[in-house]
Amino acid sequence: MFGILNCDKPLGITSRSVVNAVHRQVRPCKAGHAGTLDPLATGVLLVPVGQAVRLTSYLQELPKEYCGVFRFGVQTASGDLELTPEPMENAPIPTLEQVEVARDQFLGDIEQVPPAHSAIKIDGQRAYRLARQGQDVKMKPRKVRIDTIEILRYEYPDLHLRIVCGSGTYIRSLGVDLAAACGTVAVMTSLRRTAIGDFRVEQAHTLDEIREGDVEGMLQSPLLGLPTMPHVCLRDDELLRIEQGQILSLDPSPLFSEADEEIAAIDENQRLRALLCQKGGGWRAKRGFPLDAEISCDG
Repeated sequence: MFGILNCDKPLGITSRSVVNAVHRQVRPCKAGHAGTLDPLATGVLLVPVGQAVRLTSYLQELPKEYCGVFRFGVQTASGDLELTPEPMENAPIPTLEQVEVARDQFLGDIEQVPPAHSAIKIDGQRAYRLARQGQDVKMKPRKVRIDTIEILRYEYPDLHLRIVCGSGTYIRSLGVDLAAACGTVAVMTSLRRTAIGDFRVEQAHTLDEIREGDVEGMLQSPLLGLPTMPHVCLRDDELLRIEQGQILSLDPSPLFSEADEEIAAIDENQRLRALLCQKGGGWRAKRGFPLDAEISCDG
C-alpha cells in the first residue's frame, strides 16, 4: 500500500485514535498523520499509509480550511469548551462593522501566541499538561499565515467563520485574538476542518467506513499531496539509475526548470517513484519510493 487516506475525524476522539484504527486495517504497513486535530474538532485528517509516511512534512505544509464558531462574551483558559466558559462582566456587543475591521488585522503573515492548552512542548513536556497542573505557562509567539477570514454569519453572541491558513495556526487563538480586537472575549464552540490542500471533507471517509471497508481502495495518490511540485515522467532505465543513487541529467521542460529545488519523478503509470533534488549538475533522489518497498509496505 502506498497512498493517502482522507479521514473525517469525529468529535471527542484524538487524532492518534484515528491513526490506530487505520493501522489495524493496513498492517504491516505503516500509518501516520499530517496535522493533528484536537479531540473537540472534527473533519479532514490525512493519514499517509506505507511509503507515504515519508511525505508527512509535505502534507503538513498544505493550506488548511476551517469552519469555526466563536461565542463572544464568555471565555476559558483553553480558548475552547475543554473548560467551563465564564462570562465577562458587562461584555460589549461588537457590531458587524467592528468585527470586519478587526478581522482585517489578522490577514497575511502575523505573530500568534499559541494557547497554553496545546500540544506544544516546553522543556520536553506538553504545554497542556503543565497548564492542567496549574502552572503559569508562557507561550512564545510564532509566525503564521492567514489567507482568508470569511464571516459566514454573525448573530450575537455567535460568530461563524471560514478560515484558510497555513501550517501551525491555532484557530481558537485566532478567535480569542479577534474578540480582543473588538474589546471583548470569546470561546471557540466548534471547529471543523473542511480541507487540507485538495483533500476535502466531502470526500473524506468516516471512522466506521475505515473500520469496515477496504482501506487500500480508499487511498488516494500521493501525488495529490504534492500539488505545486513540478514532475517529470522517467523511463524504466532512468528510474533504475535513480534507485541506484546515480545523478541523472535532465533537460528542462515546460513542467520544470533548473530553478526548481525539487521535482517529483513518476513512471509511465503515473506512480510516484522519487523526489529529486539538484546535485552535481544533475538530479538525484532525495527520497525514493521503490515498487518492491510498496509491495512489502516498508515505509
